Amino acid sequence: MNKVDIADAVIIPNLPWIIGGGLLIGAMAVAGWIFTTWLRVRHGYPLENSWGKAVYPQKNEEMVERIKLLSQENAQLRAEIGSMKDRLIVVERIVTDSSHQLTREIEQLRSPAN
Repeated sequence: MNKVDIADAVIIPNLPWIIGGGLLIGAMAVAGWIFTTWLRVRHGYPLENSWGKAVYPQKNEEMVERIKLLSQENAQLRAEIGSMKDRLIVVERIVTDSSHQLTREIEQLRSPAN
């Protein structure tokens, strides 16, 4: 048997399986790397840089305080955006309603309650 016969008889018919197997092995390697990194982070082990040197996450008082301040500012901005949305809904309602209906509602508010 020569090389052409082997390629025609064995390799070419099984080429999709060969390529699929290679892709599967590559995907499993990437998934394994992600899983081991997740385990290291979860249990507090240091991560490694590209040279194999341990990289410890820095945690000092300044960073903790900065995170607290940013979290507070984020909460304030979210509350402000919420109130702005409410006001925008009212403005959109005023703009899109007909003036006759708006006038009627204002007059109903001005009239004394029965």
